[in-house]
Amino acid sequence: MLHFTELDVWKEARLLVKLVYEDVRLFPKEEMFGIQSQIKRCVISIPSNVAEGCGRNHRKDSLQFFYIARGSAYELETQLYLSFDLGFLPEEKLKLLLDKLQRVRMLLSGLINRYKSLIDIKPSTDL
Repeated sequence: MLHFTELDVWKEARLLVKLVYEDVRLFPKEEMFGIQSQIKRCVISIPSNVAEGCGRNHRKDSLQFFYIARGSAYELETQLYLSFDLGFLPEEKLKLLLDKLQRVRMLLSGLINRYKSLIDIKPSTDL
């Protein structure tokens, strides 16, 4: 398997972190410990859990971290919509971030499916 730094999903997730951080810094100061903090935690969780999953010794353990990353991606989507609803995020920024997030989720689903297929492969009993 590739090192996590070579995975497209990890690279795209890093870019998403950068974009999100640039946009949430414009949120109202009173949101620093509210939705802004929550958004930062869940966006950072995506590439972090991909990396941690790649560092595990067993594919099932790796898969669990990839699922956590995917859950964080869905959480981030909700936080972005809420930020839009509250007037903190303009519609064009929301659309850009959701497009990038969709790309990350697609790549993450591919990684999950790859690992699932490796787990499903049974060792040959032919000698």
